[in-house]
Amino acid sequence: MIRRANKKDIKRIIELLRQVSMVHYNLRPDIFKPNTTKYNEEQVENILEDENKPVFLFCDEENIHGYAFCEITNTKDDILLQDNKTIYIDDICVDEKIRGKHIGKNLYNYVLDYAKSIGCNMVTLNVWEGNDDAIKFYRNMGMKVRKTTMETKL
Repeated sequence: MIRRANKKDIKRIIELLRQVSMVHYNLRPDIFKPNTTKYNEEQVENILEDENKPVFLFCDEENIHGYAFCEITNTKDDILLQDNKTIYIDDICVDEKIRGKHIGKNLYNYVLDYAKSIGCNMVTLNVWEGNDDAIKFYRNMGMKVRKTTMETKL
């Protein structure tokens, strides 16, 4: 089952955020700190109260197995950009203990359907270079590279 997150879910969301943090730390310890989270409990609570930042959970009767943090943006009357409504997947996670059971695919497709239902014409996200499993997953979902961020380490 996929549903919107609520305040009762924050503790489990934090546990899953920690898993994502460690993926990033293991990939880029020069950028990310270990054993932390992108958001703290108060920040997650604020996100859950924001209608433009829906958080969807994949769960059964007993546990939450994954999430998708999203952010809806509207570009309107911009001097450079065309008008459009976008849903950005800020973070997506499936519990590392049960990956490979199509939970990520279900969450991603749910976000796509939700985006269509609210009039979005685009779904975007960022993925770190070197996170090959995530890149492969998103390509299999039909995503294509939109832009590339480059760096030179000094």
